[in-house]
Amino acid sequence: MAQPDPADQAHSEQIYVPQPGEQGLTPRAVFVGCLLGGAVSGMNIYFGLRTGWAIGGSLIAAILGFAVFAAIKPKTPYTVLEANITQTSGSAAGTMTSAAGLLAAIPAMGMLGHELSYLQLTAWALAVAYLGVFFAVPLRRQMVLVEKLRFPTGTATAETIVAMFSEGATAVEKAKVLLRWGVMAAVFTQAAFWISPLGHPPLEEWLPIAFIGTMAAYSFSLYISPLMFGAGILIGPRVATSLVLGATFSWGVLAPYVESQGWVAGPTMSYAEGARGWILWPGVAIMVADALTSLGLSWRTVLNTFSGFGKGDDDGPKVDLAQAIPNSWWMIGLAIGSCATLVVAKAVFEIPMMHSAIAVALSSVLAMIAVRSTGETDINPIGGMGKVTQLVFGGIAPGAMTTNLMAAAVAGAGASQAGDMMQDLKTGHMLGASPRQQFKAQCVGILAGVLTAIPIYVLFDKAYTIGEGDLPAPAAHAWKAMAELLSQGFEALPTNAEAAVVAGFLFGVAVPVLRKHVPLMAKWLPSGLAFGIAFIVPAYYSISMFIGMVIFQAWRRNNLSKADAFGFSIASGLIAGEGLMGILVAIQTLLGMKALI
Repeated sequence: MAQPDPADQAHSEQIYVPQPGEQGLTPRAVFVGCLLGGAVSGMNIYFGLRTGWAIGGSLIAAILGFAVFAAIKPKTPYTVLEANITQTSGSAAGTMTSAAGLLAAIPAMGMLGHELSYLQLTAWALAVAYLGVFFAVPLRRQMVLVEKLRFPTGTATAETIVAMFSEGATAVEKAKVLLRWGVMAAVFTQAAFWISPLGHPPLEEWLPIAFIGTMAAYSFSLYISPLMFGAGILIGPRVATSLVLGATFSWGVLAPYVESQGWVAGPTMSYAEGARGWILWPGVAIMVADALTSLGLSWRTVLNTFSGFGKGDDDGPKVDLAQAIPNSWWMIGLAIGSCATLVVAKAVFEIPMMHSAIAVALSSVLAMIAVRSTGETDINPIGGMGKVTQLVFGGIAPGAMTTNLMAAAVAGAGASQAGDMMQDLKTGHMLGASPRQQFKAQCVGILAGVLTAIPIYVLFDKAYTIGEGDLPAPAAHAWKAMAELLSQGFEALPTNAEAAVVAGFLFGVAVPVLRKHVPLMAKWLPSGLAFGIAFIVPAYYSISMFIGMVIFQAWRRNNLSKADAFGFSIASGLIAGEGLMGILVAIQTLLGMKALI
C-alpha cells in the first residue's frame, strides 16, 4: 500500500494515498453500500422506536462491505476508495431513519391522530432528506480543510478502512463475528415470537412472591433482548447506569408515590390515566433541559461556527477543482430541496409556506452548529436542534402543534444529514477520495434509505401501536409533550405534575453545568438524556441494557484485547439481528400469526 509523503500527511491529515487510476465511485461499491445502509435504516427504525437512539451506518457498511468483496473475490480487486464510497452511501441510507423524522416527529404526529399514507411519508422524506447534504457542502473547506476538526467517527472509519486493507484477515474475522451474532440474535427473536416466555419470562407467575409481583406491576422484570444487550455494550457504563438509576427513581419511587397520593386513577402503564403518563413529564423536562443546556454550554462552538468563515483561506490547503463539488450543484439542489419542502409541508401538513421558509432558514443555521458539534465532540445534537425550533415556533405559531412538530423535523433533518455527510467527507479527506464522487454516492444512498425506511416504518405502524407496548418511541413522546406544552401551556400537565416538571428541568440543567464546571464530579454524574429516557420507556428496557453492559465489562476485565477487538462487531450483530428479524416478526403479526406459547 502506498504511504503518504510525511510533509503532505502533516498538511492534509491523509493516512492513505490512492494508487494511480484507483477506482472509487463504481456501481458495485454504491450498490453494496445502499444494500447495507438500507438494512441499517430498517434496523434503526426498530431500534430507535424502542430506545430513542439510532446508530450510524458508516463502520457497519465499511466492515461488511469489505467482507462481501473478500468473500466473492472479484477479478478486479476491491479498493480503499471503493470502501469509502460503500461506507458513504451506506451511512447516507442508514441516517434516513432520523433525517426523515421517523423516530420523533412522524410518530409524534401519529400519536396526535394524524394518519399519514405511504405516499405522503415518501414525499416528505424526499423533500427534507437532501437539505442537510446541501447545507454541508459549503462547510467542508472551513471545517475539514482549514480548521481540521477531528470528526471522531469519520476519523475512526478512515483508520478502520486502512487497517482492513492492511490486515484483511482481522477485518474478515470481525465481519464473521458480526454475522454470527446477528444470526443468533435473529433466531432467538423469531423463537421468542413463537414462545413468548423466552423473551419476557413471567417471573411473577413462576415465583409467586408478593415483592416480585409488585415490582412487575411497575415494569421491573427480566427482559431478554439481544438488541438491548447490544445497545448496552455500545452505550457504556455511564449511560447504562444512568438508565437504571432513572428507572429506579421514576418507576420505583415516583410512580408508586403518585398512585398513593391519588393523582392518577387508571392502570399504572396507561399514558392517559396512569402513573406512566404522569412520570413522562418530568422525564421529558430532564431531556429537554439537558439538550438545551448542553447546547448553550457549547456557545464557543456556536460562536466559532460563524466567526471562523473567511479566515485562513489564503493560507489553507489548495483544492483540486476537478474533484471539488461545484457550487452550482449544492446551490441548485438547495433551491429545489427548499421549494419541495415548502410545497410538501403545505400539501401534507397544511403548514403555511412562510412558516416552512422560516424553518428551512433556521435549519441552515442549526445545521452549521450541528456540524461543528459533531466535528468537535462526535455528538450530533439533533434533539437540541429540534427543541430550539419548537421553542421558536411556539412563539411564531402558538397553538399550532402540527407546525411546531414538523418545523422542528425540518431542523432535525438538516442537522442529521449535514453531520452525517461531514463525517463521511472527513473520512474521504483522510483517504484522498474525491468529494465530488462522495457527493454522488451520498445522494444515491439517501434515495435508497428513503425507499427502505418508509415502507418499513409503515409496516411497523400497521403491525403495532407506535408509542406503546413493544415500540414506546421515547423520542417521539418528548417531541409530542413539548408541542403540547407550548400549545396548551401548563393545562397539558396531569394533576400536580408542575412541581415535578420544574424539578426535572432544574436537574436537567444542573447535570451538564456541573459536569463542565466541576470536573471532579463529572465521573459521578449521570447522563441527563439517559436518566430522562428511563422515565418514558418501561424499566425492563433500562435493566436489559444495563445487563448487556455488565456482561461486556466483565469480559473486558478478563480479556481486554478480545473484548475491544470484537465488542463493536458483537453489539452490531445483536442489534442488527433482532432489528432485521423484527421486520419479519411485524409481517407475521400483520398476517395474524400469534405466539404458540
